[in-house]
Amino acid sequence: MKKTIPVFVPHSGCPNDCIFCNQKRITGVTSTVGPEEAESVIREALSTIDENMDIEIAFFGGSFTAIEKERQIELLSVANRYRETHSIKDIRISTRPDAIDEDVLSLLKAFNVTIIELGVQSLDENVLMQSNRGHDSACVYRSSELILKNGFKLGLQMMLGLPGDSAEKVRYTADEFIRIAPHFVRIYPVLVIKDTGLESLFKSKVYQPWSVEKTVEVCKDIFMKFAKNNIKVIRMGLQTTDDIMLGKDVVAGPFHPAIGELIYSRVYRDLIEKMLTETGIDELKGKTVDIEAPGNQISKISGNRKSNKEYFKEKYDIRLKIVASQGDKVLRIGNMKEDISFLA
Repeated sequence: MKKTIPVFVPHSGCPNDCIFCNQKRITGVTSTVGPEEAESVIREALSTIDENMDIEIAFFGGSFTAIEKERQIELLSVANRYRETHSIKDIRISTRPDAIDEDVLSLLKAFNVTIIELGVQSLDENVLMQSNRGHDSACVYRSSELILKNGFKLGLQMMLGLPGDSAEKVRYTADEFIRIAPHFVRIYPVLVIKDTGLESLFKSKVYQPWSVEKTVEVCKDIFMKFAKNNIKVIRMGLQTTDDIMLGKDVVAGPFHPAIGELIYSRVYRDLIEKMLTETGIDELKGKTVDIEAPGNQISKISGNRKSNKEYFKEKYDIRLKIVASQGDKVLRIGNMKEDISFLA
């Protein structure tokens, strides 16, 4: 099991304000983080972690490689010192695609950084422009190639529902991510956060956020694209906090405290529907169907508030009975089975 020690450097290094971003509200960190604060965070976290776990130190919340070089070195020195004296497997940074070059990567190598995440958000030129990203899509391909060529693990972040976005543009970005071949991706549905340019557009009725239903459906599609190409999706949706809630720092958008769970449940719904169709779904009307799955997946299969069970009851008059299986990551319906290791 992997344990991440997050060190947040909100909005540090960012050369411009992207229309959707207010890192201080998103991370809950309002002060500048220096080496002393970073050391305190790491030391406190390590006191609660079993050092037999795979541990990584991750700098989140800003464009790390666009920070002044001296401050980068100060922060990386702290992380690297703990890597040398404790069981730290990885050091991770997140940054912008236009803040990567050979000199930057040489510095990161010198301090044993192993993972670089790029906040790409979209590969559609118009979406990038309307979001005030400050770079084009070509920059993403160049920086990704450099990162992989230099032996780093690459993560790519994408957003759904930016100004000018559409389901087709999101699927295009996902297809291009697959072509780049990162080690993992994160998927963030766009929320309208307080004190952002997007809030102004929303209040002036220029921008309309996506619905939860549209977000879940499109997220499901791109999640399956990545799964079929062996690219791990490590997160879907912002981490919910006391402030990342509708009516607090979230003004509007497809907010749900368990958006990832909704997406996984939709994946399971489609998978079960496919399996039942292959079995002969019309012949199952009025019957109870037994489904075997790993115990930790039962809530996702049932759906939020048992929505999947209700779906099959209302649409097909089929009752689902879900029981825990032992060991393997397989979904079984009668003699049929599907590998769900990409979900479980």
